[in-house]
Amino acid sequence: MNFTQPYPTLQLKSGKDRAVIFRHPWIFSGAVQVLPQAQNGDIVAVANRGGEILGYGFYSPKSQIVCRLFHFGQVTAAFDGAYWAEKVSIAAQMRRLVLPKATDTFRLLHAEGDSLPGFIADVYGQVVVIQVLTKGAERVYPLVEAAIRALGYEYIYLNIKENSGFLEQVTLSKGWVDGKAYPDTLWVQENGLRFSIDIEGGQKTGFFIDQRDNRQLVRQLSRGKTVLNAFSYTGGFSVYALAGGAASVDSVDVSKAAIAQCEQIISHNFAQASHQGVAEDCFKFLRDMPDNHYDLIILDPPAFAKNARAVPNASRGYKDLNLTGFRKIKKGGLLFTFSCSGNISRDLFRKIVFGAAADAGREVRIVYQLTQPADHPVNIYHPEGEYLKGLVLHVS
Repeated sequence: MNFTQPYPTLQLKSGKDRAVIFRHPWIFSGAVQVLPQAQNGDIVAVANRGGEILGYGFYSPKSQIVCRLFHFGQVTAAFDGAYWAEKVSIAAQMRRLVLPKATDTFRLLHAEGDSLPGFIADVYGQVVVIQVLTKGAERVYPLVEAAIRALGYEYIYLNIKENSGFLEQVTLSKGWVDGKAYPDTLWVQENGLRFSIDIEGGQKTGFFIDQRDNRQLVRQLSRGKTVLNAFSYTGGFSVYALAGGAASVDSVDVSKAAIAQCEQIISHNFAQASHQGVAEDCFKFLRDMPDNHYDLIILDPPAFAKNARAVPNASRGYKDLNLTGFRKIKKGGLLFTFSCSGNISRDLFRKIVFGAAADAGREVRIVYQLTQPADHPVNIYHPEGEYLKGLVLHVS
């Protein structure tokens, strides 16, 4: 039986189909010849100037990215529950291939990285925290949730942000799905270390899962070192540094609640630990701390550039932060520095750090270039998905 095209069609201008042919999932408004007769969040077909169907995506008429594609090529059936379940199943299978042992916290769905634009899903043991970021994702959310439940997860928490960075407003309610909350303090395991997760009040979905591999590198390089973990949140890097045999670790974060949770997590993992938690503005702490005290400094600030307009100010912020780190660190020390701002490219971040090193007058060598782990996959056709950039620098 022939499949009748049931979806409104968005037609591209002549010559603007090349990105879609190469499977880039974003259609920008300037590439559109004819807008579809569709509502915000509807599934639309994307066609070239000649009318050939190139793919399907979620329509977002008020956004610069007017369509986010989740399927390329033509289809012979509707996008039903089985279609979305297959996408979720493929994502889950990939995680089973790449996740380290003794780890039960990971990213299950990573938006465009899993051809599921608008969806983020993080697993914490038996809990899945789902972020629904676009109206299109909201439209198919029940089908995606059913597919996640079919994997055996018992508790689901919807983490809906009032300002998700998208123009369309998701109307799903934040909270535990069906009112079924996890009944106890949630502890998870990452590379054999234990962390408590604040699902309802924590940053992101409760933990910075994307730094797992980079934390493991800190573990490998910390033995005997005096370590500063700036912007520590609940102390992920601090726990790994102590597990790696650091002589002492200081965790600094502006949030008193985060530092209190950090202390609890460290006590849970270690009978004794040379650790100090400091609830203070990190920029002030870095400016005021003594020179030549720390052998290893970790600078993992929140995203400074929420949008393209913020890039100039963000660049100055990153430079000031790294300049202070270069000036303060011990000779022969290691500086871990990160940007999680998607609008700051890898090349730009490296140039910013170069400028800070030059102004500090220190000899600096790149010993590692870091990124997000395998459960945060980057679609090779969508390089914008590589948002986490990091450098490990030897400073002499």
